[in-house]
Amino acid sequence: MLGALKKTIGVCLIGLGLGILLVLLLPLSGWLFAIGVTIIIVGLIWLSCK
Repeated sequence: MLGALKKTIGVCLIGLGLGILLVLLLPLSGWLFAIGVTIIIVGLIWLSCK
C-alpha cells in the first residue's frame, strides 16, 4: 500500500513538472522552467527510492 502511494506521488510530481514546462514555458519565464525541471527531478528521485 505504501509503495503504491509513493509511486502515485512520484508520478504526480513528474506530471506537475511536465505541465509547468508545457503550459508556462515562455522565453521570459526562465524561473518557471527551473521549477518544472526541479519538480520532475524530485519526482524521479521519489520513484527511484525504495
